[in-house]
Parts: sequence; C-alpha cells; structure tokens
Amino acid sequence: MKDYQAQLEKLRTDAAECALIRDLATDKAKRELFDRLADHLTVLAKHVELAMLERHKGGM
Repeated sequence: MKDYQAQLEKLRTDAAECALIRDLATDKAKRELFDRLADHLTVLAKHVELAMLERHKGGM
C-alpha cells in the first residue's frame, strides 16, 4: 500500500508542477501541452487512488 501512496503523491505533485508551468508559460503551445499533461496526471492519480480503495476493500 505504501507503493500506491508514494505513486499517488508523486502524480499529484507532478500534476501541480505541470499546472504551474502552464500558468507561467507565455507560449500558447507550451500552455496547451502542460495543460494536457496536468489533466492526464490528475486522471492517473485518480486511477491510483481508486486502485488503493479497491485493494483496501478487498483486504477487509
């Protein structure tokens, strides 16, 4: 479970960093790229979180 938690934290941190870069970017293409990356990493984090919940339910 610690592996899941570490990955979840890393994905959330990476998503936040991408969002920050997006917000600071002056180039439109760069903003769009980092917006997509932030969204994608957020979705991945949600999937990891769901996997953690499913694993926790299965272990009860």
